Amino acid sequence: MSDESPKYRQGMVTRRSVLGDAHVDGALARQTAFDADFQTLITETAWGDLWSRSGISRRERSMLTIALLAALGHDEEVAMHVRATANTGASPADIREALMHVAVYAGVPAANRAFRIAREELAKAGRLTREESGA
Repeated sequence: MSDESPKYRQGMVTRRSVLGDAHVDGALARQTAFDADFQTLITETAWGDLWSRSGISRRERSMLTIALLAALGHDEEVAMHVRATANTGASPADIREALMHVAVYAGVPAANRAFRIAREELAKAGRLTREESGA
């Protein structure tokens, strides 16, 4: 599109870098006229502004995001951002530490659910040892 803002263009670069082309292409393919403005908002604000800032690393942003999403019970988003850690440099150990904080500051049930999601996603991606995955 020729009318895309600079924030939108930056957001797409960052969004693709973090989530991967397949995820972003899928989201764009599912976009409708009803939610197009919402997709633009996400791309410009979350990805073009917040995730594109230089104050902290993408690894650190991943850890914060996973912890916040887990605390709020947003399971699908937790899974998506756990998968994205393959692109941001956050390790399974980093994810574990973020979720330990969730247990203390947001509650054991939220952390328990997020640990299950993270373990499943990391195991699918082959990023856990046999002992870590429970296999």
